[in-house]
Amino acid sequence: MNTAFHFATLVWDWPIAIYLLLIGISSGMVIIAVLLKRQLLVANAGSDGIIKATVVIAPLTVVLGLVILIFHLARSWTFWYLMVFYNPHSVMSLGVMLFQVYMAVLILWIIAIYQQYLLDMIKSRWLKRIIFFIAGWERRLDMAVFLLAILLGVYTGFLLLALKSYPLLNNPVLPLLFLVSGLTSGVAMAIFCGLTFCKQSVYSPSLAFIHRLEPPLILTELGLLAVFFIGLIFGGGQKEAAALNALSGFWGAVFWLGVVGLGMVLPMALRLLCAGRITSHKVYWLSMSGVALCSVFMLRMFILYAGQMVMA
Repeated sequence: MNTAFHFATLVWDWPIAIYLLLIGISSGMVIIAVLLKRQLLVANAGSDGIIKATVVIAPLTVVLGLVILIFHLARSWTFWYLMVFYNPHSVMSLGVMLFQVYMAVLILWIIAIYQQYLLDMIKSRWLKRIIFFIAGWERRLDMAVFLLAILLGVYTGFLLLALKSYPLLNNPVLPLLFLVSGLTSGVAMAIFCGLTFCKQSVYSPSLAFIHRLEPPLILTELGLLAVFFIGLIFGGGQKEAAALNALSGFWGAVFWLGVVGLGMVLPMALRLLCAGRITSHKVYWLSMSGVALCSVFMLRMFILYAGQMVMA
């Protein structure tokens, strides 16, 4: 019996959606943090709540995502093979290589941000010399981790493109769509953790900077979704069937109510209709962050499940 979560053509299920969400959060948070650091926090960036949240959550979500992926493999004990022997023709292998480089550069970037704190704490002279050397590359590390975060966000879409027999997933717009939705999830997680755990003020310049990014991200994501489905519908045949099937039934309801309604229409409506005293309240920020994260996860689930329901 076929249901929304169990059908004959299903290959990847909900743990992969969580994996895609976690990787998108890491990518989005790092991109936002670098922009914030370069545009606003010229000095003493490490004391900002958004940066503090990023240096903890960004590497943690990648590690959790890889753990989920490892245990989801049919032979999880062979994962080490992918980390040692690279296959340039395998999307999974290239992704593992990207994760390794990203994590290495991310750690160096964090060291550069907290160089003064580490220098005060460490007594070893040779360790101090290493930190001094890393700190001298801070601006280059900003650019390197920024580019790697973009590649990581795009990679989540390319991973699904590897399922070439599914018309909805074999779509060139998917990497860009996942990059932008990853930015949305990164913004939401940065706001949530910054306010909850790092005691960031709702009136801080950092949150004002991030808040200005939300409308362009929502409109860009909406435009990419429109291009995504218009291309499928005008593609005819199984592409059109995949699009129409995805936009109806259970997963159609998830898309229209969860992705479009909850994640796009509601935030834009609240920005236009609510008074400033409401939109500057901590509860509002936390609620909207939770809504955004739920909506991005729904998008991942929708693409993953609805995309595997129709084969070419």
